[in-house]
Amino acid sequence: TICFASTEVIFLFQNTIRAALLIQRWYRQYVARLEMRRRCTWNIFQSIEYAGEQDQIKLYHFFGFLMDHFTPASSERNLISHIFRENEVCRDADWERYFCYKDIEVPHSYCGPHLTFPMTFCGVSKLMEAFKLKQQLHARYVLQILGETWRLLRILPNINHVSVCHTKEITICGTLKQMSILICFCFFDQNGLPSCEKPYVFNGDFVDRGKNSLEILLILFGFLLVYPNEVHLNRGNHEDHIVNLRYGFTKEVLGKYRVHGKKILKLLQKIFSWLPLATVINHKVLVVHGGISDSTDLDTVARMDRHRVREASMIRPTLNGNRAGSGKDEDASGPAEGRRRRVRSLTNTSAPGQRNNIPRRSLHNLPTGGAQLNCSVEDELKERRRLAGFDQTYREVKTLDSDSDPEFGEPTETHGHEWKQIVDLLWSDPMPQNGCFSNEVRGGGCYWGPDVTEEVLGKHNLQLLIRSHECKQDGYEFCHNRRVLTIFSASNYYEVGSNRGAYIRMGPDLVPHFIQYQASRTCRELTLRQSVGWTERSALRALRQQLFVHKSDLVGEKHLLFISGVISLRHWATATERVLKLGLPWRVLRPQLINRAQHGMVDYQQWIRELSITEPKPEVFSSNTSSNSLLTMYKNHSNLETIFRIIDTDHSGLISFEEFRQTWKLLSSHLKMEISDKVITDLAQSMDFNKDGSIDINEFMEAFRLADLSTHS
Repeated sequence: TICFASTEVIFLFQNTIRAALLIQRWYRQYVARLEMRRRCTWNIFQSIEYAGEQDQIKLYHFFGFLMDHFTPASSERNLISHIFRENEVCRDADWERYFCYKDIEVPHSYCGPHLTFPMTFCGVSKLMEAFKLKQQLHARYVLQILGETWRLLRILPNINHVSVCHTKEITICGTLKQMSILICFCFFDQNGLPSCEKPYVFNGDFVDRGKNSLEILLILFGFLLVYPNEVHLNRGNHEDHIVNLRYGFTKEVLGKYRVHGKKILKLLQKIFSWLPLATVINHKVLVVHGGISDSTDLDTVARMDRHRVREASMIRPTLNGNRAGSGKDEDASGPAEGRRRRVRSLTNTSAPGQRNNIPRRSLHNLPTGGAQLNCSVEDELKERRRLAGFDQTYREVKTLDSDSDPEFGEPTETHGHEWKQIVDLLWSDPMPQNGCFSNEVRGGGCYWGPDVTEEVLGKHNLQLLIRSHECKQDGYEFCHNRRVLTIFSASNYYEVGSNRGAYIRMGPDLVPHFIQYQASRTCRELTLRQSVGWTERSALRALRQQLFVHKSDLVGEKHLLFISGVISLRHWATATERVLKLGLPWRVLRPQLINRAQHGMVDYQQWIRELSITEPKPEVFSSNTSSNSLLTMYKNHSNLETIFRIIDTDHSGLISFEEFRQTWKLLSSHLKMEISDKVITDLAQSMDFNKDGSIDINEFMEAFRLADLSTHS
């Protein structure tokens, strides 16, 4: 009996162990599958985001080409000239008068905060309380805060040096864009407000992709004015006027301040160009928004005049074209028309058609000499003008004289080197392998490896580089043998549950301590399965939208035209990647994107017909509109919106049918495609929902809103 009982116990124990091992194996497989889904989701979001940045840079390069090579009097040049020109006034005294707030009256009906200057902690607290109650600050006070910030930033160095003593820690925050005002308040409640005992470094990207970017920026500027030695703001790549045109900050400011919004934006443009580029803590830790390259020299960065490159954007480098103290406007249509600027871009100077054949091009490391502007460029210009529907007048492109005057805006080799230093600091990303090469994914800056990190940090006797610029799932990530640390402070950047936000506390020992957080719409924390499922559905919606807008390209995929009916998954994945160029694991994503696939084969034409994205307002477009033109507009609606805002020079939110025609002609010229005036007129009339003879930005965007009719889980 005892022997039988012992055998039964052993048998039960063995079964228990076997069951535990099976459960453990199942759970590990379950977690691994969730992790794989999460990584695929992350890749989708990031690839689509970076593809948008490439589109923006390519579009801006095209505008730069028009500006450099068309006559000042040409209509298409006049349409876009104001995004490249210097601000209207150059001397500080003129700026003071132009942005003077004293003539702006605050009505008695205004119920927001009344601020006094110089700014005090009480004033910033009052400002935060008003924003918490969703009150809007009056334009007079906005301009006053911005004016005071501009005056302070002008005396700051390019690289701030901060010392952390034994009695206090410094807090380092990464990217804040898309952070809501409530999350910002929760962050300050958790970590404490800036003060003499609690210094902060905010590492760029304060604006874009959110509804409260201006409020957050005003709070940061308020604390900077109160604690100029304890609050440090580094410039990010989104502190850029042209980037703001695409990613929402311009729209946000103009929506909140219709009367004075243009002045606010122009003053912000000037402030962005004066923001410091980096912060060094205790001479050992470098804090910069993007990163470094093999040519980064902090001594050069410290010496350069960061405001010398003072155009609208760091994307296209042009120098201040005014003589010191001249105060003359650089706009070709203004008083300085007789002394026209001669501006040369540091982007590729080959023909646009040749450049567009290389889909992923770096911002820098491109030839700048005028020798390449030969007859082929002239022929290309004629063709571009023909496609755009403009006259054939164009100016002769002249090479730069070796003794040209750099004061009049022609960048020398030294200027180009300094511009590259700034672009690398704002746009670059680390990579695991050694080396340094152009960042073809974003289209700007570079990728740099561990060897470059060791070289640059060793050269300047630094031990750690802290940067932002990239969203990380945990809010932070080490790389390069823990010599490079990425910190990202905006949680739920892509979707609720997509990532945590984090910030760093660092004492005199310079050891980073991480504090993570994640905002949630619900009171309870999402489970891993709920979080992955939520973000995966959102990412797949975005990916299906990309598939839909590239439908015509997928249909015409030349490598599959000879194949009828069914193709292999390998051919399907290859064709999809060739068209979208997103670098995604298409075979892994196949179950979410294809309804029916048997024995590893896909009915390609059936899949094209079943793409589950459709436009919500098909009646918007007339029957005369070709499907190819419609899909092309859907595919490029972000570029069209950017051009819309550029052409809307008075920021009224309205453009005429003729301006819309010119908008579409510019984009079709950029895309090297032809479209008839009748089709453009039909589109404009269809978008004019209220039939008032003009198109406002709401009508424009409504026409390009896509709806997901998918039944996929």
